[in-house]
Amino acid sequence: MDNLVKICGLSTPETLDAALSAGADLVGFVRYPKSPRHVSLDLGHRLSLQARGRALRVVLLVNPADEAVAQAVEAINPDLIQLHGNESPERVAEIRSMVKRPVMKAVGIAEASDLAALSPYAKGVDHILLDAKPPRTAEALPGGNGLAFDWRLLNGLDPKVSFMLSGGLNPDNVAEAIRLTKPRAVDVSSGVESGPGLKDPARIAAFIKAARTAFAAHH
Repeated sequence: MDNLVKICGLSTPETLDAALSAGADLVGFVRYPKSPRHVSLDLGHRLSLQARGRALRVVLLVNPADEAVAQAVEAINPDLIQLHGNESPERVAEIRSMVKRPVMKAVGIAEASDLAALSPYAKGVDHILLDAKPPRTAEALPGGNGLAFDWRLLNGLDPKVSFMLSGGLNPDNVAEAIRLTKPRAVDVSSGVESGPGLKDPARIAAFIKAARTAFAAHH
């Protein structure tokens, strides 16, 4: 997973087409009813068919029960499962073994001590996504809050740890984020929106272009 760009929280055929046309490597579909980016199984199925063969399809789940995992896999047929809740390393390994496809675990970062949470997941997961820890408010979502964490915290990370960077990225700061953290991939959701859940095709294209330019300069 080198120099890849993921656009997450796509929920309409038009914005998915904008992401695919701009060259997104991965496209994410959110299955979390509290999110403004949530897609039904039927819509997820149709969007997945639209993206098939053009980008890797990711389904985002939050603390899912087995049945929710099975339904999402059957309807959306994702290339990758993204777990964005408080799933334990054991639960992540269980889901990975159940779905027989790659799994990415999101880990929230707010301070240096949060990096210690990565190693328990390392063996049972295919990819790690580093996101800003959600604020401690009732309405906060597990992700997609448009918040960045202090990227300098990753100076203490073992350089062998491969990760996708997320959290507060947008077309204006993604180049600096790539320069400072040297991630293998970047992920954006609210940073390419004009309002909660409303993806903006121009911002999607600008984000992908800025990320590509930065990856070329720093890798």
